[in-house]
Amino acid sequence: MKTFFSILALGALTLSAGAQTDTTIQHSEVVVTGTRNSVDVRYLPLTVTQISNAELEKNYDFSVLPAIIEQTPGLFATSRGIIGYGVSTNAAGSIKVRGVGSMAQLLVLIDGQPQFAGLMGHPIPDAYQNFSTEKVEIIRGASCLLYGSNAMGGVINIVTKDAQKTDGAQTDFQISGGSYGTFQAQASGKFRRGKFSSTLGVSYQTTDGHRPNSGFEQLSDFIKVGYDISDHWTANADINLTNFQFSNPGPEGAEIYDSDADIIRGLASVSLTNNYAKTSGTVRVFYDWGNHEINDGHLLNAPEKTYLYEHRDFIGGINAYQSVSLFQGNRTTFGFDYQNFGGKAWNDFFDGHSQDIVKEKNQNEIAGYVDFRQELTSWFSADLGVRVDNHSQSGTFVVPQFGLSFYSQKDDNVKLLFSKGFRNPTIREMYMFPPQNDELKPEETMNYEISYSKKIRHFQFEANVFYIKGDNMILTVMKPEGKGKINKNVEDFENSGFELGAKYFLNPAWNFALNYSFLNSNKDIEGAPKNKIYFSAGYSGEKFSSNLTVENISGLYIGENEEENYTLVNLNFGYQVLKNIKVFVKGENLLAQKYQTYAGFYMPKATFFGGVKMTF
Repeated sequence: MKTFFSILALGALTLSAGAQTDTTIQHSEVVVTGTRNSVDVRYLPLTVTQISNAELEKNYDFSVLPAIIEQTPGLFATSRGIIGYGVSTNAAGSIKVRGVGSMAQLLVLIDGQPQFAGLMGHPIPDAYQNFSTEKVEIIRGASCLLYGSNAMGGVINIVTKDAQKTDGAQTDFQISGGSYGTFQAQASGKFRRGKFSSTLGVSYQTTDGHRPNSGFEQLSDFIKVGYDISDHWTANADINLTNFQFSNPGPEGAEIYDSDADIIRGLASVSLTNNYAKTSGTVRVFYDWGNHEINDGHLLNAPEKTYLYEHRDFIGGINAYQSVSLFQGNRTTFGFDYQNFGGKAWNDFFDGHSQDIVKEKNQNEIAGYVDFRQELTSWFSADLGVRVDNHSQSGTFVVPQFGLSFYSQKDDNVKLLFSKGFRNPTIREMYMFPPQNDELKPEETMNYEISYSKKIRHFQFEANVFYIKGDNMILTVMKPEGKGKINKNVEDFENSGFELGAKYFLNPAWNFALNYSFLNSNKDIEGAPKNKIYFSAGYSGEKFSSNLTVENISGLYIGENEEENYTLVNLNFGYQVLKNIKVFVKGENLLAQKYQTYAGFYMPKATFFGGVKMTF
């Protein structure tokens, strides 16, 4: 902590040397994730963090996760290497918000459609890349009213890039290389001509890894096309493909050999959107699939595996919603969701003839919801909603949500929220591998939150206090007779805490950000720090730019009564060589901290990268 505050103070003193000029803060942030339609965030009782494309790219990262971890108080994700998270045994990339998010408790969306492994139920962090992302909106807290199961801990909605508004084309390209043989390149393009538009991109990453047998390679592609049928109707279609291959070295001291994986993930959708003065809505048909081939490897001197674990999973469905202004100051959203998901898993033996079926199973979920928001005065609005959700295995679940928002012309905003969250058990938990139990019930949470925010010209501030009561949490425990283990609804938990965030825009060139989150729980939660502090100081001039970030993590439980405490310092510099060409260098973990966010997987010490960005 002393190290963190010393660096923070030094950075603030150094960067505050810029001359102050008049600037203002944008007073109205429009978001879509909390309502299914564009709305001023002040009118929503939910706590929403919005991260723009410029903020995602200012540290020259290729993955979406690093930026949202830093800039979102209360959110944290584990990692095990220089790039790449992985799946299966010893997979990291577990994302939690306010201590909730393991397995399928946090929902990742791409343009509002669910993105998770159909058999396992968890998100796939390696599939979320900056080259296709326009912005990210994060709801901190249960969002099951609009999004159903898996949104018990919150929602991360990745909004993909749209084509430019006027005829023409634009291309962006970035390439970089650095420590441990790491090479990364990405390109994206936007095109519009008349009523037709398109956006496309490609990304490639590879590294040798900072440990033996920890290499990673990934290729991702994205294409999105649109057609303006009229002034009020637009049709869109998109497809997103990623293939990543990696080796898992295992925990230090218990190394694994020949542990390799080849993962393909795909996402496609077709949508029709309408937008009028008093009503707007979308109908979207989507399909999400994955092909996994995994060798879980073996310990030193142990027999090698004689088979590959393979599975094919999918999610297919339809989202339909229409938002309408029934009368003055009102916005009511009616929605319908249907999805069918599942797949087949098997062990494919190397002899080419034998095959062992692990499980083949499909499930479906159908839901309807209504969200009623009414401005009662010029400074006060109420939000009331209910969702009725039916799962083919778990039955029917009713999800209420109620919130109040108070706001003023001076941009003071007070919000009160009550919401219910739930998560249906995954196919893996019910039917796959020895702990399975097909009698599992849904997990539940009751969520309470009070928040305050304020914006004054150069400065904005937010504070949130929350309390979460969870019931029927699914754990793997020993059977009563002591013969083996089983998944059971056995645990309750209580999480509480608060979050603070502030931004200061000294002038158009200089900006500062600071956030802090505190989490208190009656249970030890892996991958969720008790204290998380983040500070950034950035400069963006005509030619030169720089960004300093400092992150302090303390009380990070990683298992077996072990906690991690560390401070990360990252710094980058960019220089505009020509109008369309910028070169950059960056260093990460400049204090060379030895730390782990996932037990047994120590992260690399200081690493350095350099590259070039071009726009045409």
